Amino acid sequence: MSELLDSFLSPAAPSLKICGVTLASDAAQLADLGVPALGVNFWEQSKRYCPVESARDFLPALKGRMLRVGVFVNADPSLPRALLESDLLDLVQFHGDENAAYCHQFSSRGLPFAKAISIPPRTGSVLDLPAPGDFETNTILIDAHAPGIYGGTGQTTDWALCGMYISAFGGVSVILAGGITPENAAEALAAAHPAALDVASGAESAPGRKDFEKVAALLAAVRSAENAN
Repeated sequence: MSELLDSFLSPAAPSLKICGVTLASDAAQLADLGVPALGVNFWEQSKRYCPVESARDFLPALKGRMLRVGVFVNADPSLPRALLESDLLDLVQFHGDENAAYCHQFSSRGLPFAKAISIPPRTGSVLDLPAPGDFETNTILIDAHAPGIYGGTGQTTDWALCGMYISAFGGVSVILAGGITPENAAEALAAAHPAALDVASGAESAPGRKDFEKVAALLAAVRSAENAN
């Protein structure tokens, strides 16, 4: 793995991904601020959808400056595979109903990916949740339960259970999403101890438009938690 990817997924210190980037100017400013990772949503039904043609205008210039993550929902696997192999992306995130066979197409080629899962209401135990091995990955994104919406809802999830999930599956890198804001980021980090926070709506002025005061506050919360470790 690349140094950027290793650092982002390391449980030793929390990291930050700002997701739902649609503008080249926002992407450049995130890199200038030192945000470790950005996410670009290639799902056409997302209100933060970014066409591949638009992403090609700004992702190449970010290589080596920040981790470039592509978000996909039930996509034809040839698309995320091509974007990884063409070096437009550093990591792909499967945020839909992708199963073990789908993920195997990437794990068997050594292509880096994260699989998103959600915590349904009244989940009592981490044993009720999919294990990382079910998808042949050690990188899991845990999001709020929102059937058919596939993230970006602004709803929070059970942070304590996320922490238990991390403890139960040694070696897993968990990216925590769902309703993270500058006001609750420190609490989420303290409760779950994820490898990274993933923020979309909590870093915006409007869908796909980043609010850089919020971004700076999120970055400060992550760096404060890192210094406390």
